[in-house]
Order: sequence, then structure tokens, then C-alpha cells
Amino acid sequence: MGTTEHPPLTGFTVGVTAARRRDELVALLTRRGARVIEAPTLRILPLEDDLALRQATEQCLRAPLHYVVATTGLGWRGWMSAADGWGRGAELAAACRNALVLTRGPKATGAVRASGLDEAWSPRTEATGELLTWLLARPLAGRRIAVQEHGIPLDDFAAALRERGAEVISVPVYRWAPPDDAGPVRRLVEQTARREIHAMTFTSAPAITAFLATARADGLDGPVLDALRGETLAVCVGPVCARPLVAAGIPVVWPERGRLGALVRTLTEALPARSRQVLTVAGRELVLQGNVLLVAGESHWLSPKSATLLRALAEHPGWVLSRPELLRRAWADSDADEHAVEAAIARLRQSLGRHSDLIRTVPKRGYRLATG
Repeated sequence: MGTTEHPPLTGFTVGVTAARRRDELVALLTRRGARVIEAPTLRILPLEDDLALRQATEQCLRAPLHYVVATTGLGWRGWMSAADGWGRGAELAAACRNALVLTRGPKATGAVRASGLDEAWSPRTEATGELLTWLLARPLAGRRIAVQEHGIPLDDFAAALRERGAEVISVPVYRWAPPDDAGPVRRLVEQTARREIHAMTFTSAPAITAFLATARADGLDGPVLDALRGETLAVCVGPVCARPLVAAGIPVVWPERGRLGALVRTLTEALPARSRQVLTVAGRELVLQGNVLLVAGESHWLSPKSATLLRALAEHPGWVLSRPELLRRAWADSDADEHAVEAAIARLRQSLGRHSDLIRTVPKRGYRLATG
């Protein structure tokens, strides 16, 4: 079996922070060979238990609505479904039918149409700000506007409408709450700080905010931000999701279309392109990507530390790297000594099995990658 037959994300460890559709995202990544660390940073409150959503719905039905803003397909469907469960679905649909319904993008538009309604307008950019601009261009004094939220409040959006005299009803669908168990998130933060995560995936801005807040609470925000600005690739479902990372000066990639499949394709193209080394050493082709070495049709999984050492040696095959240099490369933030280097090299050789001869010891000088 040649190395090209390995899945494209073999060797890479990817963090997943999503709560909704997490299983689907994990399956897509695993199918491509990635090792996935699951750590939902938030959970979604069940709609049937959401008193705030029911109160907002009742408020919408007390008087005619003039405008209704649908921001997400999932949120719209959830709102309509919850209203049906409370026996108010037909009334809510009628109230929306008598108003002008604005949709933020294709998903929201599809959900509105599926509920038997038509949209009056939808911005091509899928930007909430463009919806606001459209509304502010109309007389709003005395108008009643329902704004379907999703996950986070649209406080600035509502405030701008109220300043123009509108009555705004914020409809909080699928509000976020902290996870029941914060342990997985804290461990993911620690692994990111230690440069053990090759890519982080985000499907919502609140998930990013919660992840960074956990890092800050644990005193690891500095190392985490440094990792995301360097070795760890940040991949978001779209530009709106990416805003907290962009604001922090973190490079982010996202697909043209905000879909999970497109997110995974973007990651699959970007991650190997920046983290894959192909070498010919001692007559053997070596492919080092993430924490795996592919050689002679075999895959050798390495610990993060072993992968760091091998990558350092692979930068210049045949060059000797001293123990202090390897210590600096792999243990920059710890109190380890040169004995840690010797032990790690021994583990690296053990991981390489019959290819352990690739790592050569140069007495009193250090180690090198074999060239012949």
C-alpha cells in the first residue's frame, strides 16, 4: 500500500467545539482520517422548557406584526415547531403572513417557504447588518417587529430599531448555556496551548467566545492565542462565525458556502498544504504530517513530542541537532533537561519500529536524520 492511499487527514488531530450536528461533523472528519477531540463549548436549551421563547411568542400574538425577521433556518423551524406544541402554531403563521417577512439567507428563506410563507426580501450577503439597513430605510415609528434570534441576542440590531420608534420583540430561539461538564473544554484548551491540536473547527461565534473565555479563566489565553496564530489552523463555517477570531488577530479560513461539508473540504485542503513534509531519506520516501509518519506503506503514529522532534530533524536531513537545540524546540515552556530529550528519542525510535535506524546518534554531539 502506498502512502497516497491513506486518508488525507491521517495524522492530524482536530478539535470540534460544536454542540449541534456534532456527530455529523465528527463523522466527516473521522472518515478523512483525522483524530477528533470533541469538546462542545456550549449546549442548547431545549425549546419546550424555554419560558422566554413562549413569552415572546405570546407577545407577538397580542397585536398585528408589521415585520418579521428570520435569521436562521434552524431557528425559524424551531420557533414554528414550538408554537405548534403550545397550540399557537396557526395563529403565529397567520400573524407572520400578514407581516413582511425578511430572511437573512438561503437557509432561513427555505425554512420560511417550507412553513407556507413568502419572504419579502433577503440580502445576497446573508448579513444581519444589511437587513438592518433595509429596515432603517422605512418609517418605523409605531411598527411592531419580531426578530428571531439564534443562540445570541441581537441587542444592537434591536436597539437601532427602537431608536427609530419601533416596538421590537426579540424571539430567543435555541439559547446557549454552558456545557453540563466543562472538563472536555478545559482539556481541549490545555491541548491547544501545548500545540497538540493541528486544527480547530468552529460553527458559531458563541462557541468561539466560550472557548476563549475558558482559556482566559484558566490562565491559558496567551498560549492558546499564540497557537491559533501559529501552528493550529482555525477553520470556521463562515465569516460571521469567524468574527471573534478575526477581532483577536487570528488567521481564519472558511468556505465560500457556509455548510459543514464545505467546512470539512476547506480544512482537508488547507491543513495538509501547510503541515505536510515529503522527504527522501536513505532511499525511503517519508511523509510526515501531523503526528504520523508514513513510510513504505506503513503509518507510524507518534506522540506530539516525538512528532516535534522528528520534524526538527527533518528540516535538514543529515544535519546534527544538539540536545540543547532539541530541548529548545520541543520543551520551550517547561523545566525539562537533556535527559528528557534522550528518553523522547528512545520513544521515537520505538514508535518507528523497523525504521528506527532513521534516527542516528552522533556521540557527544546530538542526533541526525539518516541520509544514507
